[in-house]
Amino acid sequence: MTPGRAESPRFDLPEPDAFTRPYWGAAAEGYLLLRRCGGCGRAHHYPREFCPYCWSEDVGWERASGEATLYTWSVVHRNDLPPFGSRVPYVAAVVDLAEGPRMMTEIVECAHADLRIGMGLTVSFRGGGGGLGAEAGGGGEAVAVFRPRG
Repeated sequence: MTPGRAESPRFDLPEPDAFTRPYWGAAAEGYLLLRRCGGCGRAHHYPREFCPYCWSEDVGWERASGEATLYTWSVVHRNDLPPFGSRVPYVAAVVDLAEGPRMMTEIVECAHADLRIGMGLTVSFRGGGGGLGAEAGGGGEAVAVFRPRG
């Protein structure tokens, strides 16, 4: 940062708290966590302290396979929030995780014309310890993105 110049706010970095720290810690190590309910057995994402299906508080962390299929997507051509403007065009997507939950994410390493509903995807991570697309000053948290499987 240049002295006397305020750093631009970032809108792509999470704000971990005590409850979500295991999720962000796993992401920094290169794997995805989900929550699974001990009452009804269903997995869910985003992390919550209760099951969104049966409201049970008997939920725990589970390592996800990292496999998913593409449910839907949109190619974003304009985004004025830093640092998204420097990434356009990018693919905002919803994927179906192998364990069941749907997750909002970004698709990387795939030409827009090659995107297909139902295509196989695998998780990757942006940020953290310098992984995929790490940016200078990007902070210590890694964010899950998906790329084509294989």
